[in-house]
Amino acid sequence: MNNRPTSIAESNDNDDNGHNKAWLYYFIAAVVGLLTGVLGSFFHQVIDHSLAWSRHLPEFLGLEGIGLYLFLSLFSAAMFCLAVALVRFVAPEASGSGVQEIEGAMAGLRNIRWQRVLPVKFIGGTLALGAGLIGGREGPTIHMGASIAKALGSWFSFGQRDTRALWGAGGAAGLTAAFNAPMASVLFILEEARNVFPHSGRTYSAAIIACGVSAIATVAISGSTPFMALSSTAMPLSFLPVFVVLGVVFGAMGVVFNRMVLAALDLSLHIGLRFSPYLIPALLGLVIGPMLVIFPEATGGGESLAVAIVNNPMPIGLLGLVILVRFFGTAASYSTGAPAGIFAPILALATASSVFLAELLSLLMPLPPGTIVAFAAAGMAGLFAGTVRAPLVGMVLVAELTGSYVLVIPVLLTAIMANIVADALGGRPIYEVLLERTLRLEKKA
Repeated sequence: MNNRPTSIAESNDNDDNGHNKAWLYYFIAAVVGLLTGVLGSFFHQVIDHSLAWSRHLPEFLGLEGIGLYLFLSLFSAAMFCLAVALVRFVAPEASGSGVQEIEGAMAGLRNIRWQRVLPVKFIGGTLALGAGLIGGREGPTIHMGASIAKALGSWFSFGQRDTRALWGAGGAAGLTAAFNAPMASVLFILEEARNVFPHSGRTYSAAIIACGVSAIATVAISGSTPFMALSSTAMPLSFLPVFVVLGVVFGAMGVVFNRMVLAALDLSLHIGLRFSPYLIPALLGLVIGPMLVIFPEATGGGESLAVAIVNNPMPIGLLGLVILVRFFGTAASYSTGAPAGIFAPILALATASSVFLAELLSLLMPLPPGTIVAFAAAGMAGLFAGTVRAPLVGMVLVAELTGSYVLVIPVLLTAIMANIVADALGGRPIYEVLLERTLRLEKKA
């Protein structure tokens, strides 16, 4: 008689074997990845065309001067308000990023109403992000990926563990579609969502399959070039201590950023209850609209901004202005409740801040060749670690996004130091806090 103890994962596998076949589960994961990659890539292109259309519409209409700025203000305000209205009346859970909603669903605390979430995330995200809202496309694509997984999974009698894991795999496939970063997307499930993702060999394999197929679809539609490709140079060992200091800066910045986002959400809720939930998005649209032509770097997710800043550094004063606008603008945009993520804005903010710090440091000492690119890559991983509290995901995400694999040591030093500092300052993962806030408000309602 075999008395060997059976692990929880093995026990769950045995329980589920009578209800579904592994090959069917993997096939569904692949279909989820394919559909998510196609839909996410299409969404990405729609946002790009919408932003280009928004910026050239006044020119097409022959507007200039005050008339131009007034039109853009009213246009962005209207689009933001329409996006918020769509969320409020059809799927309130589609507000903001989809990450905390998926983590809540995997924990059995939230429901994925895919019939509502899919159209609201796509249409609402297009309205808001296409009109310049400072938000990321990955929030909608992550939620859409989980919704596709929910829709397909409901046709089969998978066990509870496998079903919930499939939602997580769909979300990871959505992250892959947003950034073409399949390895970071799989690690996101393993590191950031480690407390809620149902762990087993089969569920891990399903997540890898979904992300891999999503990456294939994304490359077929959008190309294989990294979304934020940078030409990088290895840093000398004697310069590495600087990246430890950089990690300290971004660890503290991450804690402040998280608190700013939460404060903006609370303020927006208070104003919405006292006056109107459309007041903040309308005011924000009035401000952001003219920036579409006056200061386009301050609008949108910021992926192209990050590359532009590194390749063509701005004057240090203008860089400082970009940092301030995007820091407060990201918090304000997220507080509106429109469908949008914070991954991309975090990366853009980190890049601008990193280049700013590199420019300041250059006034004090000579810098090795390629320092600006190294600071940008390390800063992105550092701020990601300080806010999301997933340093490994941040490191791999930056490597896949930029193709800067020679900078792995500076990126590692910055990310791990940022994570340590954020922990020491009492910082918590942003999505964990957002989920707790959602559950708390739901109980009060």
